[in-house]
Amino acid sequence: MAAVLGRYARAFAEVVVRQRDGIEKTVAELEQVSVLMESSRELRNVLQNPAVDHEQKLKLLDAIISRMDASKLLRNFLAVLIDHRRIGSIGEIVPLFKQELDRRMGIAEARVSSVRALTPEERKALQAQLSAMTGQTVRATYSEDPSLLGGVVVRMGSTIYDGSVQGKLQKIRQQMTNS
Repeated sequence: MAAVLGRYARAFAEVVVRQRDGIEKTVAELEQVSVLMESSRELRNVLQNPAVDHEQKLKLLDAIISRMDASKLLRNFLAVLIDHRRIGSIGEIVPLFKQELDRRMGIAEARVSSVRALTPEERKALQAQLSAMTGQTVRATYSEDPSLLGGVVVRMGSTIYDGSVQGKLQKIRQQMTNS
């Protein structure tokens, strides 16, 4: 199922990136529709019910888009999801869409763990170093992990950069046992 939903996310990302205008607004609108679908059981029931006339579903969609003042691009994408009976999976499509947008725009997500909160200067320097290493713009989220003793651990996708004191001690221990 994820592969099918990924196709919808990739196709929408391609159209949005090609448009180049209002990318952030489109993401926000799509997230808003996803939250609306998640929070309204009645809306889900109407849009997912095969017994409800297709034209009625599109009229309801048009009313929602009009009230949100959302783009025609989003309206058309949602209409495709309704046509292919995938509107109920919008909550799963949103993160796939955002990942695809990031990939196309050269943005890498990084999760940074450190023993203490990093200062803005440290964050900026770390992001610059990660950008230089990856050749991509890095968007980082930060968390504190007291078990690290010191340093940082960075996770980017499936790659882990361990610059923690604990990680260095483990490397030394491993080198000593291999000698």
